[in-house]
Amino acid sequence: MTQKVAVLGTGKIGEALLSGMIRGGWAPADLLVTARRAERAEELRARHGVTPVTNAEAAKTADTLILTVKPQDMGALLDELAPHVPADRLVISGAAGITTASIEERLAAGTPVVRVMTNTPALVDEAMSVISAGTHATADHLAHTEEIFGAVGKTLRVPESQQDACTALSGSGPAYFFYLVEAMTDAGILLGLPRDKAHDLIVQSAIGAATMLRDSGEHPVKLRENVTSPAGTTINAIRELENHGVRAALIAALEAARDRSRELAAGKKD
Repeated sequence: MTQKVAVLGTGKIGEALLSGMIRGGWAPADLLVTARRAERAEELRARHGVTPVTNAEAAKTADTLILTVKPQDMGALLDELAPHVPADRLVISGAAGITTASIEERLAAGTPVVRVMTNTPALVDEAMSVISAGTHATADHLAHTEEIFGAVGKTLRVPESQQDACTALSGSGPAYFFYLVEAMTDAGILLGLPRDKAHDLIVQSAIGAATMLRDSGEHPVKLRENVTSPAGTTINAIRELENHGVRAALIAALEAARDRSRELAAGKKD
């Protein structure tokens, strides 16, 4: 692979992407990184063999720029990049809530922009990355983006109008599962189990359930019904979940996450 790819603002997700790309066949010499701190940039060079550069150097040198900064830092980064990004560069944004149109208007006319929402399972090559094309992005640009993010998990193309919903569902999704595991672990302790045993029971149950959801082809309702015997333990637990409005709370939580993504797009920081 001869194209140069630069990851700008390389944090945990950016580093996971670099690592996955190298495992997928990219040569470290073709990967550029920028970081806010010089020590961080040198750490990335030592760990992965990639080349630290400035943001301006990345814009001038790389064929593809992947912007992994936080949404509130995107404006300043685009101001820095704008004088140096030729219109033939592919710009990939990983910032929640930031639209392709808002990036396009800050860069040279005709610059292809692709928006991606990935999530933290990229750290273990199990990410879900949702990809949307901007006005000037072609099928080749989308395929190239899928090739990059496919190195750390699965990819899915959606219209950009669905990105805020995807951010709420999969971008923030791992946190909901961690929250559930935390609560179930506390319940296990309340029921008399040591924390480590409760944790192991829940984590393996989660892995098994996720594998069944992925591989069985069955609807989750059917899989749940297979565990739910008449007058048994599971149905009593599910009754309590319904009594406490867990389903409604989850729907409200995802709506709140979607709304916050829209606020970020509008430039609201607090």
